[in-house]
Amino acid sequence: MNPQERREQLLTWIARHGTASIQQLAQVLHVSEMTVRRDLRILQQAHLLQSIPGGAEVKKSATELAFDVKRRLHRDEKEAIAAKALELIDSDMTIAFSAGTTTWAVAHRIRGFQQLTFVTNSTNIALELQQNGWTQIVLTGGNFRTPSDALVGPFAEYTARHLHTDVLFLGVHGLDVEAGMTTPNIQEAAIDRVLIEQAQKVVVVMDHSKWGIKALARIAPIEMVDAIITTRTPHVQAHIAACERLGIEVFTATLPDQGSKEEPL
Repeated sequence: MNPQERREQLLTWIARHGTASIQQLAQVLHVSEMTVRRDLRILQQAHLLQSIPGGAEVKKSATELAFDVKRRLHRDEKEAIAAKALELIDSDMTIAFSAGTTTWAVAHRIRGFQQLTFVTNSTNIALELQQNGWTQIVLTGGNFRTPSDALVGPFAEYTARHLHTDVLFLGVHGLDVEAGMTTPNIQEAAIDRVLIEQAQKVVVVMDHSKWGIKALARIAPIEMVDAIITTRTPHVQAHIAACERLGIEVFTATLPDQGSKEEPL
């Protein structure tokens, strides 16, 4: 395992457990405590972790991780999912994005199409599209909230309700066949529901860790989903099969054989 992969595993483990001691991390990763201290120092310098006595915790608000932290988790999967998502885009489409790091990854990769129009409640996604040269970008407006940097509230919902889109790329905290799509934030669930209602096609983009998760707020039932783009691992096979039995098209992205092409931790 190279240092970047080790730090990714370390960050993922702390993100899932909220906090961890140096001794715990050394046992989990099968490395020395000195190596853990060095990795924690690097992650703290990158503003991804904050120090606590004898260990570290992820910088976060309430129980939800900050955007910059989530963007670095499962990076290879998000890149592969984003590449697959481009196959569902055609020139002259109006494309909606919900706030999220996987939806951001899709927006980041969009190139080579003609006359695309974008709708989003994510300031991060709007800025990414603008930096990539796109000009037809509609932000919903609304109240700005962290840690996901999403625009939410009655004004955002009012705007989104008057905008029709060809396809919505939807990020979720969890997806379960019975519980549907969920998120920890009630306000984001509300704006996501409006985006779903106004889209001709709803495509959920999510890495393998989201399967079977039931967060606080329900966005919509699984029947509202037209397609899912994810990565296939042994523990998600049953979930994928259940969705396919409901008539949902499931696309599985292929992961690269070696390493990550993204920025180092």
